[in-house]
Amino acid sequence: MKCIAVYTNDFEVFSDIYEKVLSTPLAENEEKQVEGVTVMESGSVPDNYLDRMRTKPEVVVMKVRDKDITILQHRNLFEIFIPEKESVVH
Repeated sequence: MKCIAVYTNDFEVFSDIYEKVLSTPLAENEEKQVEGVTVMESGSVPDNYLDRMRTKPEVVVMKVRDKDITILQHRNLFEIFIPEKESVVH
């Protein structure tokens, strides 16, 4: 799964920029600012990373079912996990 890190602890801010983040073209390990929030393409993560993170009590797990996207929130970070086979429209 491809991971995009969004560095904010504010759900409202994340929610406001979510669609822009998905449509922002990012190369692997590239960092950009989206409306003043740092966003980074973190590359691929193994599936067991998601399983491990889901078991932690401080991690909030959200699912976008129609797009098969999983979002984790912990500390000051949102991580958006997108299946590799899906391409995000740029």
